[in-house]
Amino acid sequence: MDEAANSRDSKDRMRNLKLILSYDGSEFAGWQVQPDSPTVQGTLASAIGRITGEKVLPQGSGRTDAGVHALAQVVTFVTESSVPAANFGKALNDLLPSSIRVLEVVEVDSRFHARKSARGKTYRYRIYRAGICPPFLARYVWHYPFPLEEASMEEAARLLVGEHDFTSFTAVDPERGSEDAPPSNVRTIFSSAWGRQDDELVYTVKGNGFLHHMVRNLVGTFILVGKGTLQPNDIARILGARNRSAAGATAPANGLYLVNVQY
Repeated sequence: MDEAANSRDSKDRMRNLKLILSYDGSEFAGWQVQPDSPTVQGTLASAIGRITGEKVLPQGSGRTDAGVHALAQVVTFVTESSVPAANFGKALNDLLPSSIRVLEVVEVDSRFHARKSARGKTYRYRIYRAGICPPFLARYVWHYPFPLEEASMEEAARLLVGEHDFTSFTAVDPERGSEDAPPSNVRTIFSSAWGRQDDELVYTVKGNGFLHHMVRNLVGTFILVGKGTLQPNDIARILGARNRSAAGATAPANGLYLVNVQY
Protein backbone atom coordinates (compact mmCIF):
# COMPACT_ATOMS: atom_id res chain seq x y z
CA MET A 1 0.00 0.00 0.00
CA ASP A 2 1.46 3.40 -0.98
CA GLU A 3 1.83 6.44 1.28
CA ALA A 4 -1.20 8.20 -0.24
CA ALA A 5 -3.42 5.21 0.53
CA ASN A 6 -2.06 5.03 4.09
CA SER A 7 -2.80 8.72 4.54
CA ARG A 8 -6.37 8.27 3.31
CA ASP A 9 -6.93 5.32 5.64
CA SER A 10 -5.59 7.30 8.60
CA LYS A 11 -7.85 10.24 7.75
CA ASP A 12 -10.85 7.93 7.48
CA ARG A 13 -10.17 6.63 10.99
CA MET A 14 -9.99 10.10 12.56
CA ARG A 15 -12.83 11.02 14.91
CA ASN A 16 -13.62 14.46 16.30
CA LEU A 17 -14.71 14.12 19.93
CA LYS A 18 -16.46 16.82 21.92
CA LEU A 19 -16.17 16.81 25.70
CA ILE A 20 -18.02 18.82 28.31
CA LEU A 21 -15.85 19.37 31.38
CA SER A 22 -16.54 20.67 34.85
CA TYR A 23 -13.55 21.65 36.94
CA ASP A 24 -12.44 23.29 40.16
CA GLY A 25 -9.75 25.72 39.04
CA SER A 26 -8.34 26.37 42.53
CA GLU A 27 -5.19 24.28 42.13
CA PHE A 28 -4.58 24.85 38.43
CA ALA A 29 -2.58 27.60 36.72
CA GLY A 30 -5.48 28.10 34.34
CA TRP A 31 -6.64 26.18 31.27
CA GLN A 32 -3.71 26.60 28.90
CA VAL A 33 -0.81 24.16 29.10
CA GLN A 34 2.36 25.51 30.74
CA PRO A 35 5.73 23.77 31.01
CA ASP A 36 6.17 23.81 34.81
CA SER A 37 2.66 24.31 36.22
CA PRO A 38 -0.44 22.09 36.49
CA THR A 39 -3.12 23.16 34.02
CA VAL A 40 -6.47 21.74 33.01
CA GLN A 41 -5.47 21.37 29.36
CA GLY A 42 -2.20 19.65 30.25
CA THR A 43 -3.83 17.28 32.73
CA LEU A 44 -6.54 16.35 30.22
CA ALA A 45 -4.00 15.87 27.41
CA SER A 46 -2.01 13.48 29.59
CA ALA A 47 -5.12 11.41 30.40
CA ILE A 48 -6.15 11.23 26.73
CA GLY A 49 -2.64 10.12 25.81
CA ARG A 50 -2.77 7.27 28.32
CA ILE A 51 -5.96 5.99 26.71
CA THR A 52 -5.08 6.44 23.04
CA GLY A 53 -1.30 6.37 22.96
CA GLU A 54 -1.50 9.59 20.94
CA LYS A 55 -0.02 13.00 21.62
CA VAL A 56 -3.12 15.19 21.59
CA LEU A 57 -3.59 18.82 22.64
CA PRO A 58 -7.34 19.25 23.36
CA GLN A 59 -8.82 22.61 22.37
CA GLY A 60 -11.11 24.45 24.80
CA SER A 61 -13.81 27.02 24.04
CA GLY A 62 -11.61 29.59 25.75
CA ARG A 63 -8.83 29.94 28.29
CA THR A 64 -9.89 30.27 31.89
CA ASP A 65 -7.33 31.96 34.16
CA ALA A 66 -5.60 30.50 37.20
CA GLY A 67 -8.18 29.87 39.92
CA VAL A 68 -11.21 30.25 37.64
CA HIS A 69 -13.76 27.42 37.61
CA ALA A 70 -15.92 25.89 34.87
CA LEU A 71 -19.32 24.26 35.08
CA ALA A 72 -19.41 23.26 31.39
CA GLN A 73 -16.23 23.96 29.46
CA VAL A 74 -16.42 22.58 25.90
CA VAL A 75 -13.39 20.77 24.50
CA THR A 76 -12.64 19.09 21.18
CA PHE A 77 -9.82 16.86 19.98
CA VAL A 78 -9.16 14.54 17.06
CA THR A 79 -8.22 10.90 17.59
CA GLU A 80 -7.81 7.62 15.74
CA SER A 81 -8.97 5.72 18.82
CA SER A 82 -11.97 3.44 18.32
CA VAL A 83 -13.00 3.56 21.99
CA PRO A 84 -16.77 4.31 22.12
CA ALA A 85 -17.58 7.83 23.30
CA ALA A 86 -19.37 6.72 26.48
CA ASN A 87 -16.47 4.47 27.47
CA PHE A 88 -14.03 7.28 26.71
CA GLY A 89 -15.72 9.47 29.30
CA LYS A 90 -15.60 6.75 31.95
CA ALA A 91 -11.94 6.03 31.22
CA LEU A 92 -11.02 9.71 31.46
CA ASN A 93 -12.79 10.13 34.79
CA ASP A 94 -10.86 7.13 36.14
CA LEU A 95 -7.58 8.83 35.21
CA LEU A 96 -8.32 12.49 35.91
CA PRO A 97 -8.10 14.05 39.39
CA SER A 98 -11.41 14.54 41.17
CA SER A 99 -11.14 18.29 40.50
CA ILE A 100 -11.84 17.61 36.79
CA ARG A 101 -14.91 15.67 35.68
CA VAL A 102 -15.95 14.73 32.15
CA LEU A 103 -19.72 15.19 32.01
CA GLU A 104 -20.24 14.12 28.40
CA VAL A 105 -18.38 12.77 25.37
CA VAL A 106 -19.92 12.75 21.88
CA GLU A 107 -18.57 12.34 18.39
CA VAL A 108 -19.16 15.44 16.27
CA ASP A 109 -18.67 16.62 12.70
CA SER A 110 -15.04 17.16 11.72
CA ARG A 111 -15.74 20.86 11.13
CA PHE A 112 -16.83 21.48 14.74
CA HIS A 113 -14.21 23.26 16.89
CA ALA A 114 -14.73 24.09 20.56
CA ARG A 115 -13.46 27.67 20.21
CA LYS A 116 -13.94 28.61 16.57
CA SER A 117 -17.53 27.31 16.43
CA ALA A 118 -18.66 29.06 19.63
CA ARG A 119 -21.34 31.74 19.27
CA GLY A 120 -21.74 32.81 22.87
CA LYS A 121 -20.66 32.19 26.46
CA THR A 122 -22.16 32.72 29.89
CA TYR A 123 -20.08 33.59 32.94
CA ARG A 124 -21.09 33.91 36.57
CA TYR A 125 -19.36 35.71 39.42
CA ARG A 126 -20.21 34.98 43.07
CA ILE A 127 -19.71 37.45 45.93
CA TYR A 128 -20.37 36.27 49.49
CA ARG A 129 -21.87 39.12 51.50
CA ALA A 130 -22.27 37.74 55.04
CA GLY A 131 -19.81 38.67 57.76
CA ILE A 132 -18.18 35.25 58.06
CA CYS A 133 -17.48 33.11 55.00
CA PRO A 134 -17.71 29.35 55.63
CA PRO A 135 -14.25 27.79 55.16
CA PHE A 136 -15.55 25.22 52.69
CA LEU A 137 -16.93 28.01 50.49
CA ALA A 138 -13.95 30.35 50.60
CA ARG A 139 -12.25 28.94 47.47
CA TYR A 140 -15.36 29.46 45.36
CA VAL A 141 -16.52 33.01 46.15
CA TRP A 142 -15.13 36.48 46.71
CA HIS A 143 -15.85 37.30 50.34
CA TYR A 144 -16.90 40.97 50.42
CA PRO A 145 -18.89 41.75 53.59
CA PHE A 146 -18.57 45.54 53.32
CA PRO A 147 -21.48 47.92 52.54
CA LEU A 148 -22.60 48.06 48.90
CA GLU A 149 -25.50 49.79 47.18
CA GLU A 150 -26.61 46.70 45.28
CA ALA A 151 -29.39 48.49 43.38
CA SER A 152 -26.80 50.82 41.81
CA MET A 153 -24.72 47.81 40.77
CA GLU A 154 -27.79 46.26 39.13
CA GLU A 155 -28.44 49.51 37.24
CA ALA A 156 -24.82 49.70 36.04
CA ALA A 157 -24.85 46.09 34.84
CA ARG A 158 -27.86 46.71 32.61
CA LEU A 159 -25.98 49.49 30.79
CA LEU A 160 -23.55 46.97 29.30
CA VAL A 161 -26.14 45.23 27.12
CA GLY A 162 -25.41 45.75 23.42
CA GLU A 163 -22.29 46.10 21.30
CA HIS A 164 -19.39 48.02 22.86
CA ASP A 165 -15.64 48.40 22.69
CA PHE A 166 -14.41 46.85 25.95
CA THR A 167 -10.81 48.08 25.80
CA SER A 168 -11.22 49.70 29.24
CA PHE A 169 -12.10 46.31 30.71
CA THR A 170 -9.40 44.11 29.20
CA ALA A 171 -5.94 43.23 30.49
CA VAL A 172 -2.91 42.96 28.26
CA ASP A 173 -2.63 39.30 27.30
CA PRO A 174 0.96 38.13 26.66
CA GLU A 175 -0.34 35.39 24.38
CA ARG A 176 -2.81 37.41 22.32
CA GLY A 177 -5.23 40.30 22.51
CA SER A 178 -8.29 38.22 23.48
CA GLU A 179 -9.57 34.71 23.66
CA ASP A 180 -11.41 35.16 20.39
CA ALA A 181 -10.34 35.98 16.83
CA PRO A 182 -10.15 38.40 15.10
CA PRO A 183 -8.23 40.54 17.65
CA SER A 184 -10.86 43.21 18.21
CA ASN A 185 -12.05 44.55 21.57
CA VAL A 186 -15.63 44.97 20.37
CA ARG A 187 -18.04 42.49 21.93
CA THR A 188 -21.82 42.14 22.12
CA ILE A 189 -23.37 41.55 25.54
CA PHE A 190 -26.74 39.78 25.37
CA SER A 191 -27.57 40.02 29.08
CA SER A 192 -25.90 41.46 32.17
CA ALA A 193 -27.48 41.33 35.62
CA TRP A 194 -26.83 41.10 39.35
CA GLY A 195 -29.10 39.00 41.55
CA ARG A 196 -29.33 37.85 45.15
CA GLN A 197 -29.08 34.17 46.11
CA ASP A 198 -29.34 34.06 49.91
CA ASP A 199 -26.02 35.44 51.22
CA GLU A 200 -24.52 35.72 47.76
CA LEU A 201 -24.63 38.57 45.26
CA VAL A 202 -24.26 36.93 41.85
CA TYR A 203 -23.38 38.54 38.53
CA THR A 204 -24.39 36.68 35.36
CA VAL A 205 -23.29 37.89 31.94
CA LYS A 206 -23.84 36.38 28.51
CA GLY A 207 -22.09 37.61 25.37
CA ASN A 208 -20.67 36.59 22.02
CA GLY A 209 -17.14 36.59 23.45
CA PHE A 210 -15.02 37.91 26.30
CA LEU A 211 -11.61 39.58 26.53
CA HIS A 212 -8.76 38.70 28.88
CA HIS A 213 -9.88 39.41 32.50
CA MET A 214 -12.96 41.21 31.13
CA VAL A 215 -15.56 39.79 33.53
CA ARG A 216 -13.31 40.22 36.56
CA ASN A 217 -12.57 43.82 35.55
CA LEU A 218 -16.29 44.48 35.16
CA VAL A 219 -16.96 43.09 38.63
CA GLY A 220 -14.19 45.24 40.12
CA THR A 221 -15.77 48.29 38.50
CA PHE A 222 -19.25 47.37 39.73
CA ILE A 223 -17.82 47.23 43.26
CA LEU A 224 -16.79 50.88 42.89
CA VAL A 225 -20.37 51.68 41.85
CA GLY A 226 -21.67 49.81 44.89
CA LYS A 227 -19.33 51.79 47.16
CA GLY A 228 -20.48 55.08 45.63
CA THR A 229 -17.04 55.90 44.20
CA LEU A 230 -18.63 55.68 40.74
CA GLN A 231 -22.20 56.22 39.57
CA PRO A 232 -24.04 53.83 37.23
CA ASN A 233 -23.90 56.36 34.36
CA ASP A 234 -20.08 56.37 34.64
CA ILE A 235 -20.13 53.05 32.79
CA ALA A 236 -20.69 54.84 29.46
CA ARG A 237 -17.77 57.18 30.18
CA ILE A 238 -15.48 54.28 31.05
CA LEU A 239 -16.42 52.40 27.88
CA GLY A 240 -15.78 55.53 25.83
CA ALA A 241 -12.37 56.12 27.40
CA ARG A 242 -11.00 52.87 25.93
CA ASN A 243 -8.34 52.95 28.63
CA ARG A 244 -7.83 50.25 31.27
CA SER A 245 -6.99 52.84 33.93
CA ALA A 246 -10.52 54.27 33.66
CA ALA A 247 -12.10 51.11 35.12
CA GLY A 248 -11.86 49.40 38.50
CA ALA A 249 -9.42 46.82 39.84
CA THR A 250 -9.54 43.17 38.78
CA ALA A 251 -11.77 41.05 41.02
CA PRO A 252 -10.27 37.82 42.45
CA ALA A 253 -10.30 34.76 40.19
CA ASN A 254 -11.92 32.33 42.62
CA GLY A 255 -15.40 33.84 42.32
CA LEU A 256 -15.61 33.36 38.54
CA TYR A 257 -17.22 30.47 36.64
CA LEU A 258 -17.61 29.63 32.98
CA VAL A 259 -21.23 28.46 33.04
CA ASN A 260 -21.81 27.29 29.48
CA VAL A 261 -20.95 27.81 25.82
CA GLN A 262 -23.49 28.32 23.04
CA TYR A 263 -23.08 27.06 19.46
